[in-house]
Amino acid sequence: MTTTTGLLTAADLAFLARPLHGFLSVAAGTQPPQPRPVWFEATAEGTVEFFTEPEALKVRRLRRDPRASIVVAAPVGERERWISIAGRVTLEADGAHDLCSRLAARYWDLSDKSRADDLATMLSADLTRVVIHPETVHRYP
Repeated sequence: MTTTTGLLTAADLAFLARPLHGFLSVAAGTQPPQPRPVWFEATAEGTVEFFTEPEALKVRRLRRDPRASIVVAAPVGERERWISIAGRVTLEADGAHDLCSRLAARYWDLSDKSRADDLATMLSADLTRVVIHPETVHRYP
C-alpha cells in the first residue's frame, strides 16, 4: 500500500541518505517526461537538492516551468521500496560546488585518482544548485 504526504518523514530521510540514484523528471509542456538519473541529497529541512550546469536542458525547462519530480527506488535484491517526490523548484546560484563535493564523496571512492580527477573537472565548471520543495510525497511501503 502506498502512502501520500506533503513532507518527508524521518524514515524517508534515512532511505534517501543512501547512495541511490534518483530519476528526475521536469515539466516540459507538450513533450512527454524524459527521466534522467541524478545524484541528490535530501536535507534536514525536507528539500531535495542536486547540481547541474546552468545551461543544461533541464534548467532551461525549469526556468519556463519550475515543477519537477524525483523517484528513488531500492536496488534489486532488497525488499521493494520507493519514494516519489514532486514539487516546485528553485534554482540557486550558491552551494552547488559544496553539494557536488559532498555527493561525489557519497557516490564515488575519491581515493581512486581517476574519480578524484573527475571531481576536479566537475568543480572547475559553473554549477547551479537545484532545490525541489516537496508538495507531494508518495512512498511504498
